Amino acid sequence: MSNLTSFERRTLEKLLGMRGGYVLNFTDRTYAEFFNDYHVKIDAEQYRTGGDSKAKRMRTFWNVASNAIVGRVLKGLITTGIQEECFGDNSNSQLIEECQKIAQRLLNNQPVAELDALIAIADERDFEVVAEHIRELIEKNQPEGGLDRLHTFVNKFIRVTCTPYGISITRDKPMHSVFGEYVKALRESGHLNSPMTERILKSSISVLETFNDVRNNRSLAHDNPILNYEESLLIFNHVAALVRFIKSLETKIGVQKLTAEQDNWDHSNFF
Repeated sequence: MSNLTSFERRTLEKLLGMRGGYVLNFTDRTYAEFFNDYHVKIDAEQYRTGGDSKAKRMRTFWNVASNAIVGRVLKGLITTGIQEECFGDNSNSQLIEECQKIAQRLLNNQPVAELDALIAIADERDFEVVAEHIRELIEKNQPEGGLDRLHTFVNKFIRVTCTPYGISITRDKPMHSVFGEYVKALRESGHLNSPMTERILKSSISVLETFNDVRNNRSLAHDNPILNYEESLLIFNHVAALVRFIKSLETKIGVQKLTAEQDNWDHSNFF
């Protein structure tokens, strides 16, 4: 369950307009649709134990869901409220800020700090499903149950990321070998500014290699005794941080390429 304090609950209820059983300007249909985006079935019986109104289901949701999922939903509610102009004039700006801080506090308590990085980067249904399963298990604070899915996600992520670099990718080529060629390509292209960054990435090659053993012998991929919670959480945090860095770096590289192409186009047209 989330650890919202009674003061935080009252603050949120005030902003979300929960007096009288309502939440913002949601109808029953749009309320369910909003929660579906966060993989929460707010119409389910478990959220109706305190009553059927939207406000009562929200309070029950706060009681049963984890800090991570409550924080994500609250951020979404605040964004929706701003977009739908549910909060009136600027007199509510301080209240909005207080509620945003509450949502962020809950998110800061999630077990995997870089969880938002574990999102599919290609329009492939199996990639998206794996990412969704990972998030659900972390939100339930069960990292040991998601190690096999994390391995699948990283495999897909690395292969999709490496494709534009002309790196040979075959079914039998190990993930860590592909990643090693990717690190070499980054270095040779001048995209790494610090020797320490290169060393960290190189160390991740051996980490990814040993991840194969964890997946095959200490996860739910097979009938294995699964790895303990603490070590599973360490693996999740390390991998998520690596994925976040690569996503950020690739975004930067993409911007640099677009800028260079635009400069070349301007130069050729000038002459």
